[in-house]
Amino acid sequence: MTEQAPPMEGAPLIAPSSTDHPLYDEVVEACRSVYDPEIPVNIYDLGLVYTIDIDPENAVKVTMTLTAPGCPVAGEMPGWVASAIEPLPGVKQVDVDLTWEPQWGMDMMSDEARLELGFM
Repeated sequence: MTEQAPPMEGAPLIAPSSTDHPLYDEVVEACRSVYDPEIPVNIYDLGLVYTIDIDPENAVKVTMTLTAPGCPVAGEMPGWVASAIEPLPGVKQVDVDLTWEPQWGMDMMSDEARLELGFM
């Protein structure tokens, strides 16, 4: 097993998404159909989806977090996200990974989410 090198100084904690991939916008919309049951805002606008990586064969890898490690749906949320993305035409496979680094914060929410929750 190879040991992973520590991130380089200044390297982003959140990997970039495949924003130029033709399926990207559809995957984002699929993520927007998934809600944290305790918060009336979708997981994308909450800032819980960190990275959407789509390879040339249309395999989708989503790296996401939850609002808290003790979230009651921690075991179910990745499956909900995968189930939302898998039916999209052209998607080969979907893997959803949970991460706790960086820790989610309210500053990761979109302006729409802040407005919806009364923070603006």
